Amino acid sequence: MAKAPTAVKTASVLAFERKLATSDAVMYSGSWQGETWQPICIQEKAVRGTISNRLKNALTNDPAKLDAEIQKANLQRVDVAALPADADTLQVKFTLRVLGNLSTPSVCNDRAYQDALQQVIDGYISEHGFAELARRYATNLANGRFFWRNRVGAEKIIVRVTGSKTWTFDAYCYALRDFSASDKDLEALAQEIEKGLSGEGFVLLNVEAQVLLGAGQEIFPSQELVLDSNSSKSRLLYQVDNVAGMHSQKIGNAIRTIDTWHPKVDELGAIAVEPYGSVTSRGVACRQPKEKMDFYTLLDNWVTKGQKPDAEQQHYVMAVLIRGGVFGEKGE
Repeated sequence: MAKAPTAVKTASVLAFERKLATSDAVMYSGSWQGETWQPICIQEKAVRGTISNRLKNALTNDPAKLDAEIQKANLQRVDVAALPADADTLQVKFTLRVLGNLSTPSVCNDRAYQDALQQVIDGYISEHGFAELARRYATNLANGRFFWRNRVGAEKIIVRVTGSKTWTFDAYCYALRDFSASDKDLEALAQEIEKGLSGEGFVLLNVEAQVLLGAGQEIFPSQELVLDSNSSKSRLLYQVDNVAGMHSQKIGNAIRTIDTWHPKVDELGAIAVEPYGSVTSRGVACRQPKEKMDFYTLLDNWVTKGQKPDAEQQHYVMAVLIRGGVFGEKGE
């Protein structure tokens, strides 16, 4: 008598390596039309700030106590970074390596689940390929989203991406909230990224971008988390070999900000691909499990129950796998 097919259960140990491997970004200064670029160094500044934080009612309701409180000095020692007085342009450089073989997890302790998962991923690749995801990743390179705060108020932004050839983009021609833009160079870059995700060849992209800010303007490298409570500085800025820099995680977050398939898209636009659609700056999770829109619900229903989500949510699930992470099911 033949055995009944065994139900597939989610693996307790499951992990994927990230397929978009970004380097740290380094920051240089120069002039918009110039060809000479100088590393930007982190400076230290000691300032006497004012008391501006929200105070307790006992203080604010007593004029004498409030006067005494605001006379206290708010002394701070902080890191700062800025363009020199004779430079008006910030240049940012980093590399992006695109890896394939998505259908094989880096770790999985359940062979039956791995086989079912591989069938799901291979089925997606056969039906859709990586064209849509690659086009969105390419757009986030072209629009200079990775500049983050350095992008705000800039007069001009140019992005040059070098792979099998070099493409140049005017960042202001590509929106941040949607991915409707399309042109020949963007499609060519997307095809290069798609080639890497499909495992059809080695893909390494060198990104050089420059933004016209104005002479002497402050720039914003990544900020380090101050773990030592005895640190003399209240703000530490990241540097790579004494050059102002941005964390690879921050660059990667910008590139994977492609999720316009979540329920709050009209309010928030594109958000970074995360299992629960988390937007830490707003303190919200856009993909709630009770709405069955989170990554784990979609993946489990697809792999273990055969309930294929619609095409948009399929793109989202694959984007989370490309992001990488540990996705095993915890025991109760």
